[in-house]
Amino acid sequence: MHPQSKGLILAIAAYTIWGFFPLYFSYLNSVSPVEVLAQRIIWSLVATLSIGFLFGYRNKLLTALKDTKLIGWLGLSAFLISINWLVYIWAVGQHRVIETSLGYFISPVVSLILARLFFKESLHPLQVWAGIIAATAILWEFISIGQLPWVSIILAFAFALYGVVRKHCIIDGINGMTIETVWLLPFALIWIGWQAVEPTKSLIFGSDQAMTLLLVGVGFLSALPLVLFAMATRRIDLSVVGFIMYINPTMQFLIGVFVLKESYPPERLITFALIWLALLLFTTGLIKLRRKTIILP
Repeated sequence: MHPQSKGLILAIAAYTIWGFFPLYFSYLNSVSPVEVLAQRIIWSLVATLSIGFLFGYRNKLLTALKDTKLIGWLGLSAFLISINWLVYIWAVGQHRVIETSLGYFISPVVSLILARLFFKESLHPLQVWAGIIAATAILWEFISIGQLPWVSIILAFAFALYGVVRKHCIIDGINGMTIETVWLLPFALIWIGWQAVEPTKSLIFGSDQAMTLLLVGVGFLSALPLVLFAMATRRIDLSVVGFIMYINPTMQFLIGVFVLKESYPPERLITFALIWLALLLFTTGLIKLRRKTIILP
């Protein structure tokens, strides 16, 4: 299979899995977001190590651990994904899934801009207009509601920057995720240790069987799409990755509105309308750019 086609399939699979995340994380609303994050880090590491050893990635991991420059880049990507994880977990617990979906709608345009800045990927004029309209949507949100959609903005930039950093990392998705979680593991263990000895604090993990199983599961659930995403970014342009990304926020928006029954200010419908218009222009520009590339020798 051609690398571009394989990357496309991997990206679609990753974003579809992410699209169902609100349903899973909604069952963890009674757990502290930091505890969910800590357990997510620990069990994601267990998951990627298990997958790595199962499929024979051990030697590649040992080789990667000797590359200090690569380890540094993965430390940065680990920081970015931890921000994304924590904000998302908190937002779902606060019944702000629609706001998280807005962030992931904005993210493709951010990826587009970053692809141009860091990788000099070509832009069609329609894609430039997509960026302008997306910025207008954020401005409208600020003017109409009186505050910036900070959850959306943080999620969009953290994940788009994560994609940029991971494109710099010449490493497979499984071992990349393993090293990222190794970076985060000490912080997770320190927090859990502090909670365990603090008399006024309590950990849900281990005290509630159902919640414990869900916390273990969130690590394995997190590892799979992130590994798929990292593998996809090595095979296709970031602009294409950004285009496919709309699968995730569309699913999250529908889940937030029709399944979780979240309320939202009417003004936000205009924000979404502008973002969807931006995505339409973005997609049209991408198609035209691809056709032009194919025609030209």
